[in-house]
Amino acid sequence: MRLFKDKTFIKGLAYDLAGMATVAIPVIGPFLDLAWAPYAAKKMREMYPGKKGKLASVLVFIEEILPGTDIIPTFTLMYLYTHVWKKEPSKVQIIEVENY
Repeated sequence: MRLFKDKTFIKGLAYDLAGMATVAIPVIGPFLDLAWAPYAAKKMREMYPGKKGKLASVLVFIEEILPGTDIIPTFTLMYLYTHVWKKEPSKVQIIEVENY
């Protein structure tokens, strides 16, 4: 599958799993989220530059800082939004042919 060869997808999946792993740690988990949230926001902004990246970094920060929302795969959703569900139509290349 072509998806698992994409480095951005793999990185996002790893960041999502790391964010979700804090739920499994009983007492320390919520405190780890306090450190993980700004790091995840920084990584999201590095992976997706521009307005989309800024908005996604804010969303991932809020998602990681709020209790009980760690199960949302924000990085994976951003990848799907950017690379699969694009709003922009693909650019059509016009080829001119001369008639001899």
